Amino acid sequence: MPTELTSDQLLTLSQWMSPAFPVGAFAYSHGLEAAVQGGAVQDAASFAGWLEGVLHHGAGRNDAVMIRLAAATVDPGPLDELNRALQPSETRLLETEKMGDALCQTIAAVWTEMPQGLTYPVALGQAARATRMPLTPVVQMALHSFAANLVSAAIRLIPLGQTEGQKILQGMNPLCLDIAQQTEGATRHSLGTAPLVSDIHAMQHSTLYSRMFRS
Repeated sequence: MPTELTSDQLLTLSQWMSPAFPVGAFAYSHGLEAAVQGGAVQDAASFAGWLEGVLHHGAGRNDAVMIRLAAATVDPGPLDELNRALQPSETRLLETEKMGDALCQTIAAVWTEMPQGLTYPVALGQAARATRMPLTPVVQMALHSFAANLVSAAIRLIPLGQTEGQKILQGMNPLCLDIAQQTEGATRHSLGTAPLVSDIHAMQHSTLYSRMFRS
């Protein structure tokens, strides 16, 4: 697989990661809504710490590994089942299933044939494989897009100012690049998460009295 993006691939990857791409990422907060309602996240500093933990110890890093593994496999089925089993809550499973299914359908309709009904990181890895997209930029952009969506959720939930949100997102750039580099050559033994508080908030989300987000 090539290591550098062509100009066309750069624009394609930007399109995949755009908020306009119809995967419905805006509908999910990854447990942040419960964290805000429970008081664990109350301001810019606490949100930045929460986001860093999710990226470094949680779904950010795990999804990066999944993308790389999925891009290297012809049959994504077993890997997809593993990704489903690793989700810590019903709402987090819903998040990765719905976003992945939408990604599969859109890639197949616009770009090329690919398996359907995959969870999000497995679907993204398969899309990169099908289009011969260099993996490291895909992982970098996927991490940044994930962080950007959570910043958008935080702006609505805390509330957080737009400029403050952009400062936090810019501050996550080095971490996104580091995780992408660290996951090069990753295997299934590289999978694993440890953001226990974040996972508990994700479990609590379905019991909230009122909800703005689906996770």
